[in-house]
Amino acid sequence: MGKDTSIFKEICSERRGVNTAVLEQTVALAVEIAREGREGRKIGTLFVVGDTQAVLRRSRPLILDPLHGHPEEHKKIDDPNVRETLKELAQLDGAFVVSDEGVVLSGARYLDAVSDDLNLPLGLGSRHMAAASISSRTSAVAVAVSESSMVRVFDNGELVSEIIPELWMWNGYNSGLKGPTSTRRDEEVTVISRAE
Repeated sequence: MGKDTSIFKEICSERRGVNTAVLEQTVALAVEIAREGREGRKIGTLFVVGDTQAVLRRSRPLILDPLHGHPEEHKKIDDPNVRETLKELAQLDGAFVVSDEGVVLSGARYLDAVSDDLNLPLGLGSRHMAAASISSRTSAVAVAVSESSMVRVFDNGELVSEIIPELWMWNGYNSGLKGPTSTRRDEEVTVISRAE
């Protein structure tokens, strides 16, 4: 994907309550992971952006944290080397926690998911439940990458956008978003957002 992330402007608006530039970088990385996969196979992962102290309190490491102990200046999400490292680490189970400063603080984290009061479309799995839950219990925004090459953004416990990075997937796709939606396309992605 090119450097132009303007198609993500609506998803990454200030009303989400997190650093919009960091959210754009995160969404762009999620789309790259959805499109490219790793080693010839599709992978899923989850990024949680913002409100890091609350997110860290509501999560725990699944394995020894591969990002722990590295200097923050070496964990910036806009660094091309870090992005490639994150693509490798995305093959591990768990979520990444990204600060409003764009530092990927932690990886391979299990998010405490509470499904009370969550109303998700049928067919979404545990990664999406965790994304919706953490976004409802904190001020963070969650970006989930499905193994089916879909990227979904959750805010306040709700699915707010779906990104289809492969154009061939668009034909016959029915969005899980409730209510009126808007659709934006460029040469590489289609973004469906809840109209607000």
